[in-house]
Amino acid sequence: MRRLNRKKTLNLMKELDAFPKVPESYVETSASGGTVSLIAFTTIAFLTVMEFMVYRDTWMKYEYEVDKDFTSKLRINIDITVAMRCQYVGADVLDLAETMVASADGLIYEPVPFELTPQQKELQRMLQLIQSRLQEEHSLQDVIFKSAFKSASTALPPREDNSLQSPDACRIHGHLYVNKVAGNFHITVGKAIPHPRGHAHLAALVSHESYNFSHRIDHLSFGELIPGIINPLDGTEKIASDHNQMFQYFITVVPTKLHTYKISAETHQFSVTERERVINHAAGSHGVSGIFMKYDISSLMVTVTEEHMPFWQFLVRLCGIIGGIFSTTGILHGFGRFVAEIIFCRFRLGSYRSTSVPLPDGHTSNHLPLITDNNTH
Repeated sequence: MRRLNRKKTLNLMKELDAFPKVPESYVETSASGGTVSLIAFTTIAFLTVMEFMVYRDTWMKYEYEVDKDFTSKLRINIDITVAMRCQYVGADVLDLAETMVASADGLIYEPVPFELTPQQKELQRMLQLIQSRLQEEHSLQDVIFKSAFKSASTALPPREDNSLQSPDACRIHGHLYVNKVAGNFHITVGKAIPHPRGHAHLAALVSHESYNFSHRIDHLSFGELIPGIINPLDGTEKIASDHNQMFQYFITVVPTKLHTYKISAETHQFSVTERERVINHAAGSHGVSGIFMKYDISSLMVTVTEEHMPFWQFLVRLCGIIGGIFSTTGILHGFGRFVAEIIFCRFRLGSYRSTSVPLPDGHTSNHLPLITDNNTH
């Protein structure tokens, strides 16, 4: 009884076989089929390797939503060198709520030479080259996001001691916490002093001939400080052509949540528009000499997530490659053989085409002449 059930089950499984086996004696091979098979296997191997490389790669997914966090503080990371002595310049922030943040809250004034060392110049040239490439190829930003926290630091290397070069500039570096509203971070002549209607700078004791707002922005970022991230103004250097010159940077800050396989952080991206002009009241160009960074906070927040192709999707695509190439090459091979047979059959029919034979009465016969003994003789 058990053997009978096994036999029935085996016969049922044979009927469900979707891959019937053909005896080898019924299979005909050909040189053309072997050539097509070799091409198909080579193509499958090449596309499989390429698909595996795509499977190993990751990409960044961007999602946008309204930023509902309006009560937290915004951190500004600053590292700017101005070609003036520290006692002549002052830096502070004034936002739309008329809240002034003094530089003593987090900024350090360090007397340094404005000229860079050869090693620092090399890093600055590298940053400027990366900035120019980022403006042309925006997809490089995804590479920078992926390499955050594991790439080399973008900060300038420490300066080597050189007693022959006296400090002629002021490096203003550190960080500030400001309200999450539009504001103006500026560096101008004189130290900032509080004022009931805003603020002012004590600039009366500084002569105009000593004004020199040539500056270098080694780093400027908003939010959490992430090593490896290159910001739009990193490596910027501006040389003033006049003593009374204003440099303006109009910045739009976008809150960003970054989630990769290496880090998960909340930072800020920003875009910037630059403008510079000489202050000349006689010509109608009014203003105050200095460096002004006017920033505005975007109402949208960007979530950047690093994604990877699921393994099941890789298997589906791989099966599609293998099955598709086999089916396509089989169809092309069959069509090629069909065309070749038609052409060869036509040539064969042409070789056996009938000839006209003249008859004694002047008529012609289209039939082939019979081979007789008389004809042989």
